[in-house]
Amino acid sequence: MIRVAILGDIGSGKSYVARTFGYPVFNADDEVGKIYKENKKIFKRLKKILPNYLHSFPISKIEISNAILANNKNLKKIVKIVHPEIKKKMNIFLKKHNNKKIVVLDIPLLLENKINKKEDILVYVQSKKLDILRKLKKRKNFNQKLFNKFKKIQLPLNMKKKNRNL
Repeated sequence: MIRVAILGDIGSGKSYVARTFGYPVFNADDEVGKIYKENKKIFKRLKKILPNYLHSFPISKIEISNAILANNKNLKKIVKIVHPEIKKKMNIFLKKHNNKKIVVLDIPLLLENKINKKEDILVYVQSKKLDILRKLKKRKNFNQKLFNKFKKIQLPLNMKKKNRNL
């Protein structure tokens, strides 16, 4: 199976590009949304570490955003709980589609979380910063401060472009 991983900046069009391949796509952002809506175990774990921000199940993305904006450490706490679950879901996806010639991985923090393989084909999606901001501002609940915090946990774009030995 050939794994094609889509890399790029937040709002650059990675998900759009991933869908255009016509092969099964693992979209990590969609999976996070499902976890927040469906996984009570993750809710309980997050509620335990963020009791002032999470109030009821399903988890509201606004509550998550408020927790992240309130304290830089909260993002790291959330990542520690949610990312291993995303990795499990990716492995289930890969097993389910192991008979496919190609699968596409739309995982924004693929390189940062070191879940890429040497033989993965990495496709870098580049968009102009102004186009990205224009697109992001159209999104419901867009928050510039939150955007800036997420940018800080991503590798610099020039490293993603080079993508050597990552």
